[in-house]
Amino acid sequence: MKRFKSAVLLLLSSALLAQAPAPQAQPDNAPAFVKQARELLKDGKTADALAVYQNELKASPDSIDANIGAGSVLDLMQRGAEARPYFEKAIAAAKTDDDRANANRAMAMSWAFEGNCPQTVLYEQKVLDLAKAKGDLNRAAEVANEEARACIDSGDIETAGVWYEEGHKLAMSQPNLTEAQKDLWDFRAAHAGARVTVRIGEEGGDPWPEVQKAKAILDKGNIPQQQIFYPYLVGYVAYYQNDYKKARENFQQANQNDPFIQCMIGQTYEKLGDNAHALEFYKKAATATGHNPAAAYAIRVCKPRSK
Repeated sequence: MKRFKSAVLLLLSSALLAQAPAPQAQPDNAPAFVKQARELLKDGKTADALAVYQNELKASPDSIDANIGAGSVLDLMQRGAEARPYFEKAIAAAKTDDDRANANRAMAMSWAFEGNCPQTVLYEQKVLDLAKAKGDLNRAAEVANEEARACIDSGDIETAGVWYEEGHKLAMSQPNLTEAQKDLWDFRAAHAGARVTVRIGEEGGDPWPEVQKAKAILDKGNIPQQQIFYPYLVGYVAYYQNDYKKARENFQQANQNDPFIQCMIGQTYEKLGDNAHALEFYKKAATATGHNPAAAYAIRVCKPRSK
């Protein structure tokens, strides 16, 4: 961690997460129109999904779900300028802290789809502040990591390093953490440390000690659900060190349903001169339907290359 902190401190003068574990299944209490739009998105019917939300807004113009839904679909269509007025409407209509958090996070992700780190941070900060006001430090830490992830994917490495560090600090300040919880956040910090360091370049130092630290934490056995993020990390570091064969080998062991991984595999194949396989994975990444950093990267970077 010292190497990571040193790199960040050097960058501060000029200036997820590992990824979060899969959430536990929750009852789907979404309105019927939201479920309908989701199914249409799964089938690749983006324009039809947008129409569902817009039809709902004719009857309920202040619907937060419909405004966020319409904006999110427009982001998937790379029509961010049209998307953000919907998020502004959702923010204005929000009456509860949860609604305010959801609407502001949606706006933050809209800016992530355009690779705009400062605007992403501006709106994520509102979500983070709401979580802190409730005393939910774990949620605040996750938000910090999410904005860091959006920033590193946008190429703003300095800001990413700062927010990854803040996320770890917030998480570790929670009382009565279990060993597994400590390992989770230390693993995320090591994962982030390696990615930030390799993106800084030679002046940032060697990222592999952080990779080894991440592996040592996994080997303790307290967080087996995080194992899937290790080959992603090795592939990421190898890619940015121009070792594309090693990157491909490891990315292919990562989560193949993650649009970010699909996009990185496509980029790796392109670097290896295999344009046919690159296009195959670009097309997969281009079908992302989430409204999160992984989808933001896939849509922004790989969708244009999929045509």
